[in-house]
Amino acid sequence: MAKEKSIYVCGECGASSPKWLGKCPGCGAWNTLVESVAEPAPGKNRFQALAKSQPVATLSEIEASEIAHQGTGIAELDRALGGGIVEGGVVLIGGDPGIGKSTLLLQALDALSRTMKTLYVTGEESGAQVALRSRRLGLEGSQVRVLAEIQLERILAALEAEAPAVCVIDSIQTLYSEQLASAPGSVAQVRECAAQLTRTAKASGTTVILVGHVTKEGALAGPRVLEHIVDTVLYFEGDTHSSFRLVRAVKNRFGAVNEIGVFAMTERGLKGVANPSAIFLSTHGEPVPGACVLVTLEGTRPMLVEIQALVDSGGPSPRRLSVGLDRDRLAMLLAVLHRHAGVAAFDQDVFVNAVGGVRISEPAADLAVLLAIQGSLRGRALPRGFFAFGEIGLAGEVRPAPRGQERLREAAKLGFSVAVVPSANVPKKPIEGLTIHAVDRVEQAISIVREL
Repeated sequence: MAKEKSIYVCGECGASSPKWLGKCPGCGAWNTLVESVAEPAPGKNRFQALAKSQPVATLSEIEASEIAHQGTGIAELDRALGGGIVEGGVVLIGGDPGIGKSTLLLQALDALSRTMKTLYVTGEESGAQVALRSRRLGLEGSQVRVLAEIQLERILAALEAEAPAVCVIDSIQTLYSEQLASAPGSVAQVRECAAQLTRTAKASGTTVILVGHVTKEGALAGPRVLEHIVDTVLYFEGDTHSSFRLVRAVKNRFGAVNEIGVFAMTERGLKGVANPSAIFLSTHGEPVPGACVLVTLEGTRPMLVEIQALVDSGGPSPRRLSVGLDRDRLAMLLAVLHRHAGVAAFDQDVFVNAVGGVRISEPAADLAVLLAIQGSLRGRALPRGFFAFGEIGLAGEVRPAPRGQERLREAAKLGFSVAVVPSANVPKKPIEGLTIHAVDRVEQAISIVREL
């Protein structure tokens, strides 16, 4: 019997090497090459599921129509998806174990099953376990069809026989194809199974939702090509010890990226949160030093988030720690604060936190972070109803944030009355009940806050 040939495959990008290397030759990641069995050459009939080739056409002559979205019955999930599911679309959703992926999808399938055929393929649980979870969620009498299977060919046969409008695969890492010799979850199996399911979705019009495992760093497990194959990628965010969850779209061919849906975990499953700003604002009896409210933009939704800062005397090596914000940007903001506003914190420990477990990546949070830091350093609280937003450059200038008027209107709607914003974001018409202080430099913002 011939000895099986081994190759080493990168778990990040899928590149292969005949021998083990510390650094992947494809993507440059370290310690990602895993030994696997070399696959035989593909047969001639392996890719017959591909759609028929189309003739070459001029772009202006191609008939274009709006993509129709079908609501899932869960408003916050529809927001993250860009309006709902799309016929023939493929969605990949990832998150930490136990964060609520299967729960949310089972609720969505139950709502969809009232108007269309749905199929739930589980590779990690038995049908009885899925039924038990549905009873806990109060989904008695659910018409969702369930298949407990991990072999790809049998799943494809079930899709052809059932012809569902929506199918959930939980999860893609548990599937395997008989055409490959490697184990389920390997790079080759994940890539092949995802590609076959995508081709089936495009050919049949079935919407396929794939559940993906995540690594300890929080990224989707498996080759990076998995995210390129699908149409939409959603990530579950939030602490498993908290009752709130965020679903964020990081890729969407049918809608806006960075849209988020906010959910609260209850005994009856995940429930959408209509006013997410209430989650990310602390309920202080009186204003406290080191707290500043920020109006951040998540996709098309403006949200109010409280930024908290604590400045304390440090040792010879002061610490810089941020939760929910970029740590490197925090160090840069402290340097700008010292150089251009004369507020020194080089010998202090500085801790910054975004309330509620939300992660803020946009630079418009810079001004609120600096005002929270200087408030903690001076021990003076900002006035009640105060908020700020704006990007800060290394020269000390305050740059405008996108869609500033929407941010201002959202804050005014929630009862906030005093704002410090970049001059370019000041609206032409005053907003009722809102006093706006326009600034162009960091030192101006610090001066205005000290006078309030």
